[in-house]
Amino acid sequence: MKAILYEKSGPPEVLQLKEVPKPTPKDNEILVKIHAGTVTRGDVMLRGAGLFINFMMLILGFKKKKIPGHELAGEIEAVGKDVKLFKKGDQIFGTSTGLVYGGNAQYVCLPEQWKQGVVTKKPVNITFEEAAAVPIGGMTALWILRKGNIKKGQKVLVYGASGSVGTYAVQLAKHFGAEVTGVCSTKNLEMVKSIGADSVIDYTKEDFSKGSTKYDIIFDAVGKVKSSQRKVSLNKNGKYVSIRSLTKEKTENLLFLKELVEKGRIKPVIDKRYTMEQIVEAHRYVETGHKRGNVVITVAHNKT
Repeated sequence: MKAILYEKSGPPEVLQLKEVPKPTPKDNEILVKIHAGTVTRGDVMLRGAGLFINFMMLILGFKKKKIPGHELAGEIEAVGKDVKLFKKGDQIFGTSTGLVYGGNAQYVCLPEQWKQGVVTKKPVNITFEEAAAVPIGGMTALWILRKGNIKKGQKVLVYGASGSVGTYAVQLAKHFGAEVTGVCSTKNLEMVKSIGADSVIDYTKEDFSKGSTKYDIIFDAVGKVKSSQRKVSLNKNGKYVSIRSLTKEKTENLLFLKELVEKGRIKPVIDKRYTMEQIVEAHRYVETGHKRGNVVITVAHNKT
């Protein structure tokens, strides 16, 4: 099978497309024929990580990936004898968090259940490419909004509303009944409006903290809101929540997102699509910090 490999940390050029043996599922694993993966900001950071960050990841129980890609969607080709929740032919989506082998490959083996990542059947009304772009951004936004104890009728500001986490934060906040203001750059204003923001602020022209509006929640989806800004813009009992928070992947949260996708309440925003042959270009683009929504890797298979 074809897979993206990297043997050392460094620039995007350390990524190489190679032929490697196709994996065989263990008794508790499913073999997934991958149709789509993604490149996230986290993938870029881990690829370029130095020795200290890699050491800290090991301390936290995360193994260094031999094949990158934390999100994936595909079809189950085989199951181990102990697998109960899935069968051959099921279409799935999820993450490879905590595993050595990720989603930038033609096949991967995933445990039916494991501590750090999640997998479940994909929404029936979206493509594999769209499904691959849901898990991490969606679950991160959901976790952080719940940490902020979001309630109906609150005023929520999403700073960095055009990124993967930000686009889900806008849509989820609207789902929970909030009045949402999105902060983004000029080129993304219309897109952020189109996914449900009640109002938008162009940060290149206006500082949201100079306005008169007070917010119940400020969701910092890029980790750039200054303490002075949130001090003047939060209500007395308002909460500041940030992408820098520790989050956890839970199957119940992915199932919640699946249901919302199938009901048309949220949708993934895809910026660009690349092939595995274009993985270096994809990483270069995500590394600019200007992607909007998600960057997807389409995975081709030879027809038999």
